[in-house]
Parts: sequence; structure tokens; C-alpha cells
Amino acid sequence: MTATHFDLDPDTAARLVGDAVTAPSMHNAQPWKFVFRPGSSVLALYGDPERAMTRTDPNHRALHLGCAAALFNLRVSAAWNGRPVSVRLLPDDSDPWLLATVTHDEAAGGDHDLAALHDAVRRRHTSRYPFSDEPVPTALLDGLGAAARLEGCRLTVPSTWHIETVLGLVRDAEHHEEMDPLAQAETAAWTSQAQGAGGTRSDGIPAAAFGPKSSGGPAPVRDFGRAQPVPDRGWAVFEKRPQLALLSTTGDTKGDWLRAGQALQRILLQATTDGLATSMTSQPLEWPELRWTVRDPVAAMGHVQMVLRLGYGPAGPATPRRPVSEVLEIRE
Repeated sequence: MTATHFDLDPDTAARLVGDAVTAPSMHNAQPWKFVFRPGSSVLALYGDPERAMTRTDPNHRALHLGCAAALFNLRVSAAWNGRPVSVRLLPDDSDPWLLATVTHDEAAGGDHDLAALHDAVRRRHTSRYPFSDEPVPTALLDGLGAAARLEGCRLTVPSTWHIETVLGLVRDAEHHEEMDPLAQAETAAWTSQAQGAGGTRSDGIPAAAFGPKSSGGPAPVRDFGRAQPVPDRGWAVFEKRPQLALLSTTGDTKGDWLRAGQALQRILLQATTDGLATSMTSQPLEWPELRWTVRDPVAAMGHVQMVLRLGYGPAGPATPRRPVSEVLEIRE
């Protein structure tokens, strides 16, 4: 059977994209744009270079991860709405910002596993709060590893000694940023509390999502309040032994980044469904001299794309999102 047209009205298209953009992205920059043509068979996903991190993400690896996470949410939403789709990554070499096209394809059939994740799409939030020391069951970790493999990636739980190495690299990355005015300015630009015409800004990391300061040594999360102290932020003791996992790909191309972003979101949604809280850190991956050391030398990992923290604790607050009208263009 050949691919057929999206039988969508603008309201339905907006609902699908509304699910897509709940995905995480570096500094919540939301670096995506969608283009949909009624009557056409294609919904296109573009990266937005105006929302790129030119200092800490100069090759746009993190931008690709964020856009791919939104793409996975779109796949989940399409499955839940009974719209089987096929996805083509990087379909046009002449347009590097066209990251994917999504085509309604009845031949693809329904995907019940994807549809089952829909309930977690809007419940998933990054938590920069302390987790308990209760270990995540091996069965759940195995399930998250299977989720990564479904997207062509690998999720590895590092050994105890390597977890300490990764946490040390996170601290090293913080010191790198402290010594780099351009990196500091970039982070500050996405964590400001600037007000727009409609009230609080619709992107970036708000102070409410910083989480508490650590009172027992370095925290296993990125401290966005490190350079911008927030009054009455509060203190807390974080878990003694953070439970980390490393998401990796065989290669390190744009296609690998797009697969990794989809795997990342699949893992996060599955973890949310399983009752886990999650956070991510890309700090040591933002500095080439640190990134290679994140790899666990005793595991065949390839290239690490994200460090995840898993556990039991508060889900974390929702962060703002730009309205769908800003990220979806409907072309007649």
C-alpha cells in the first residue's frame, strides 16, 4: 500500500505538534520548527539556527538531540491518534536544517507500544531535586535499555568507579564554564527571568526549575543558579550514590544524533511510565577535552550522547513552552 495524505485539519495538526514540543532541549531553547501543508503527505521538522548554542554546542549536536526528542513525541502522538507514520531522517542534503519528514503511511500499521507512552508525554519533567537512595530495579533498567535499542542506540549503566569519574567530569565542566565568559553569557541568556509582553518568557529555564542548592557537596545535576543566585531557593541533601546511565551511539554523525534524541525521549517516557524521576546533564559532553572521558572504558559504548540520572523522587515542575502558533507553520 502506498503512503497516503495526512487527513488532518489545522486543529488536529496543532494538537500533534503540541505534544511534540513538550520534549526537552538544551536550556529549554526549543530549537524546532514544523511545517505542514493541508492536503500534502508530509509534515516537516526543521532545526532553528536562531536558537542554537553557538559556544557550547557549536556543531549543533544538542540541537539535533532536542529536535529528535520532539520528533519522537510526534510519533507517539500520531500513534495515539491512530495515524501510522513513516519517518525519513535528513531527507535533503541541500537543506541541512531539514532534519526529518513524517509521512502518514497506512502500510506502517499501528504501534501500540508507542501509543502506550502518550500518557507520559505531558507528565515527563526534568527533576533537579534529590532522589532517594532506593535502587532502580534491574528489570526497569533492562526495559530502558530495550527502549534505547528500539531506536538503534545503547543505554549503559556504568560501574561504580566510573560513576565517580562522570560526576567529577560534571564538576570539571562547571569550572570550564566559570572560566569562559561566552559560555557563562550563553547560559545566563537562557536562565534569565526577563518578562515579555505576555508575561513570563515561554522558553529557557525558570528559577522554579533550578531545584535546591546542595548542602552535602556537589549535586549530581546542573546548577543553573550557580552564576545567578536566586533568593529563598533553599537547600537539600542529594542522594549519596546517584544512579546514572549513559546513552551512546556507534557513530557520531547527524543521523546518529537524531537517533539518539529519539532514543533519549523513548527512555524518558518509559521511565516516567515506570514511576521514575529523571534528569539529564550534557555538561561534560559540551567540552571536547572532557567528552571522550565520559565513555566507560570497560564497555563497548561508541560515542556518549547524554548522561541520564534515574531514581525515585519529585517529578520536577513543568517548564514553559512556546505556543504552537510560533513553532508550526501551516502553508496553504
